[in-house]
Amino acid sequence: MAGLTSDIERFLKAMLEETQDGMVEIGRNDLASRFSCSPSQINYVLSTRFTPYNGYIIESKRGGNGFIKIITIVEEDQDDYIYHVIKNLDEQMTESMAHGLFEDLYNRGFFTRNEVKTAEYAVSEKALINVDKDKRNLVRRDIIESMLLSFLVRS
Repeated sequence: MAGLTSDIERFLKAMLEETQDGMVEIGRNDLASRFSCSPSQINYVLSTRFTPYNGYIIESKRGGNGFIKIITIVEEDQDDYIYHVIKNLDEQMTESMAHGLFEDLYNRGFFTRNEVKTAEYAVSEKALINVDKDKRNLVRRDIIESMLLSFLVRS
């Protein structure tokens, strides 16, 4: 399953790299047929690999003529991107969502590889062990928001 998920992700990212506008539109069923999988597998890839925290916006229409539009988030300057991410942070930030965001920040030059590891440890389940389980995602979100705000102070 992980191999198929990665194959679909690579295929879609290659399509995005070939575009001028950082946007691609493709039929969900066409994509599922190409990879001999169910449309739900395509949905899984989109919901885990193409999130705002990974630098993408997804628009989709379900049904027989359903399509997927993947748009790369491109902001004119780095501050605009950080404002966009802060504005769109979910109230409940999971550890997995945080990892995706940190990878995107690394790819955009905000973090070094060591800083990614530091940030991941700072918001890990282990670091938040003394926080009630039902509040960890809220606390994680607040920590990440503070990290993002620090980028605005630096620039």
